[in-house]
Amino acid sequence: MTPSKIQLHKQSKRLELHFAQDVFQLDAEYLRVHSPSAEVKGHGPGQEVLQFGKQNVGINGLAAVGNYALKIEFDDGHDSGIYSWEYLHKLATQKQQLWQQYLDKLKAADKHRDIDVQTVKFIEL
Repeated sequence: MTPSKIQLHKQSKRLELHFAQDVFQLDAEYLRVHSPSAEVKGHGPGQEVLQFGKQNVGINGLAAVGNYALKIEFDDGHDSGIYSWEYLHKLATQKQQLWQQYLDKLKAADKHRDIDVQTVKFIEL
């Protein structure tokens, strides 16, 4: 499914995607932590790298990759993910489920969306 329109809203840090009659708004943070790059996904099952501290990430630019994908350049320097139309559609239509899974993984790893937040655990002696 190819989007009919893609619009970057830099100030609100959102990517707007139009697929047929549906319009989706995807935050830069959501796109960044779900990057299809090897840096994030790894090179196979179990090699995924949990992204954290990306709450304030923005998007510097977009570039079409042939007729099948979009390359997103984030302001934290990450630009190696190639987002196929199919993958963007999945991110858009499964946003609530994928976002909750991400938040659950952060919690389990004691990581945070905000880079300036750290957790210290105290153990009783």
